[in-house]
Amino acid sequence: MKGKLKLSDGEWRLMNLLWQNAPRTIAQMVNELKDETGWKKNTVFVMLTRLEEKGAVRFEEGGRSRQYYPCIRREDAAAQETESFLAKVYGGSLQMMVSSMAGQRALSRQDIDELYEILRRAEQEVQE
Repeated sequence: MKGKLKLSDGEWRLMNLLWQNAPRTIAQMVNELKDETGWKKNTVFVMLTRLEEKGAVRFEEGGRSRQYYPCIRREDAAAQETESFLAKVYGGSLQMMVSSMAGQRALSRQDIDELYEILRRAEQEVQE
């Protein structure tokens, strides 16, 4: 992967398909996304070309169609996206983001419980 990876919303859709079940052909991706997006083969091809240039996907020639595979893990892409979002919106402060969400009552009881559990695990890792 070349430097920081920035994916558009459309590129995230394609990557999610590949992470769910790779390899996939362009025709398979068009078929899976046509009702949701209305994208045609050329649109998907252009986005896959961009993803390939970014180092996010690769393809192998397979029969009559290229078979596309992800080159990055979902977790790595999500971590970079999260870091970018935090930096852009909250100046890199996780505390400010959580405070903002809590202040807007955007956290459910389940969200709060899950956050406590994440923090407990993080605390244990720091102590070990």
